[in-house]
Amino acid sequence: MKRLVLASGSPRRREILRQFGVEFEIIESGIYEKISSESIPPCEIAVSAARHKVRNVLERIGFPAVVVGADTIVVVDGEVMGKPEDDLKAREMLTKLSGREHEVITGIAVADSVSGTELVDYQTTRVRMKSISPARIKKYVDTGEPLDKAGAYAIQGRAAVFVDSISGCYFNVVGLPVTKLDELLRAVGMDLLL
Repeated sequence: MKRLVLASGSPRRREILRQFGVEFEIIESGIYEKISSESIPPCEIAVSAARHKVRNVLERIGFPAVVVGADTIVVVDGEVMGKPEDDLKAREMLTKLSGREHEVITGIAVADSVSGTELVDYQTTRVRMKSISPARIKKYVDTGEPLDKAGAYAIQGRAAVFVDSISGCYFNVVGLPVTKLDELLRAVGMDLLL
């Protein structure tokens, strides 16, 4: 029997999967999510990172499994934002997002260790932020919440007060687009609906 493995240390991705009541294991990939400076489309950056995470975990497991990997980035004016390295970078990112619309792209990869099947896709959601004063940005950054989030904010956390609207999948912005995940899992014989 194949086991479901999440190649991510993200507590948000774990929580999303737990909502479906599926049994899964967590094996972190150890892949550092570095944003490439190469001029490749942002969706390819996210998909490539997700694929690398899955392949890293596949190399280390010795049991039949379906491995899921994901990587989320934020894009504004063609600039790709990953996770901020520090408070200063978090404030810079939030300042760029303030009062504007941006895209959240999550690349997703699913691989079956038995059949060798590897599937990839991505989801894009548009998010419009309200104008955020520098004082509120600092107050939010001081909570520490932005430091492990793409684009320096958590829509499911305190940053919800900054979000004016979203167009697309909410779970994508959190970090795991469930509709895409379900499609890919069903293609390898698993189903989020037990």
